Amino acid sequence: MQAQIFAVVIFLLMFIVIIINKLPRYIPALIGGALTIAVVFLLIMKSPATVLNVLNFGQMVQPTFWIPGHEPFESTGVNWQTIIFIGGMMVMVEGLGKVGFFRWLCLYVARIVKYKAVSILIAFTLLAGFLAMFIDSITVLLFFAMVTIELARMMKFDPVPIIIAEIFAANIGGSATMAGDPPNIIIGTALGYSFSDFLLNTGLIAWICVLISLVVFYFVFRKHLKASQGAISTDPNQYPDPKKAIVNPRLLILNILIFLLVIVLLITHAQTGISVAFIGVIAAVLTLAFGYKDASHILKKVDWQTLLFFFGLFVCVAGLEQTGALKTLAEFISKFSGGNFIAVVSIILWGSAFASSVVDNIPFAATMIPVIKGLAATGIPLPALAWTLALGTDIGGNGTPIGASANVVATAIAEKEGYPISWGKFCKYALPTMVLVVGVCWVYLIVRYG
Repeated sequence: MQAQIFAVVIFLLMFIVIIINKLPRYIPALIGGALTIAVVFLLIMKSPATVLNVLNFGQMVQPTFWIPGHEPFESTGVNWQTIIFIGGMMVMVEGLGKVGFFRWLCLYVARIVKYKAVSILIAFTLLAGFLAMFIDSITVLLFFAMVTIELARMMKFDPVPIIIAEIFAANIGGSATMAGDPPNIIIGTALGYSFSDFLLNTGLIAWICVLISLVVFYFVFRKHLKASQGAISTDPNQYPDPKKAIVNPRLLILNILIFLLVIVLLITHAQTGISVAFIGVIAAVLTLAFGYKDASHILKKVDWQTLLFFFGLFVCVAGLEQTGALKTLAEFISKFSGGNFIAVVSIILWGSAFASSVVDNIPFAATMIPVIKGLAATGIPLPALAWTLALGTDIGGNGTPIGASANVVATAIAEKEGYPISWGKFCKYALPTMVLVVGVCWVYLIVRYG
């Protein structure tokens, strides 16, 4: 009991410091992980074996870690599959950004829709949702926010409504696949679900929700965008030439081919038997090999702090799991719901949605994995709980400016460029829309899996 109390206290303190947002989130995560090892595992439990089991460095030398075949790779403690995959995808995305792919794509789409603000709202929202299925939503918003602001300055419209719509679409689009949002990667690697499993179970409802949110934002923002833009010039010569965004045409083609290869590998990894960690390594190695001249720059641009955050987070969550705290939570939810499927799904979906609105959805998802495993042991189907958790955490992150990392990145860019998005303005439009689409997800989950 003492170990359980200390594990919970350390985890809650870490969470509170992350929410306060005065320090980079990897710092409290690493400190929390170190305290969990020193205090909980070594001082109280007196179990060096538990430390080794949680850190689990040895799993990376096992052939089944890289090529598990058709059986999911079982691991405990630090989820190295997630960390390696996300790291590899970061390298690939930095390679695409370095050669101008994202900037070219946004400028090209803007030219197609003839530089009309309302049309850009529709096109960029759909494109953000689509790209977020394959690329981390943080990266999607990083480029979309900058290009949207650049176009807004030239075309004299307010970029804030479009940025809010892009954030919303990217977070929902990310729920459609295993590679989309970090919570999905954590869920998929921890429970052995493939890219296709997510696409078949969350893909349809995710895009229904993207379209619903687009309709809402279209009617809410249409008049404001038209009024803010006024008279516009449709002369493409007055706007940046998309071709000028391409730094290296040959390398651009090679990086796009790498991107397409990775998508194919993700879609087929359940059939080929290779792990997502191996796919991440392939993405990174090919990107660095073809872009060897910029390799050092690409590696410097990788978000190493986020990878350290994941490491510390997984150790803290392992403290809750090893001491039985999460098993106790699962038993409480099961008892409170009476084991009723609809009640359990409602608690997981709405609880994760509102929790992810005020705390980062990544640690919440990692914390809930052992909880839904415990609930599955009581007879609730684990796959249904997994899709419920994925939809709740991914879409719920849209509720506030700090609900997901992509929100923080996009709103920070907007503020830095002179277009601050206040909590009031963001929540006025995003929170009701989030509640609406989560309600649609609830109906979908009950009808399909109930």
